Amino acid sequence: MNILLVCAAGMSTSLLVNRMNEAAKKEGIDVHIEAHPVSSVASFGDAADVILLGPQVRFELKNVVKMYPDKPVEVINMQDYGMMNGQKVLDRAKALLNK
Repeated sequence: MNILLVCAAGMSTSLLVNRMNEAAKKEGIDVHIEAHPVSSVASFGDAADVILLGPQVRFELKNVVKMYPDKPVEVINMQDYGMMNGQKVLDRAKALLNK
């Protein structure tokens, strides 16, 4: 499973990537998670199974959905993002892929 997180600069989301990787390791699941600025979503989106946007770039949701109409694309829950709750964000990504 390849998960792409996008935010304003790709930096704030790197901590969330670490937390999500920790959660995946505990579950024993194989995931690849990357964080990048929303401006480079076109460079990394093709390889992603699911694309999650940080709340600070929620205004880009329609554009990203247009670019990837066949992929699950969603804004990360603001509370989960603020708390850097890697488990909940990982669970949501898995749920989006199982729809």
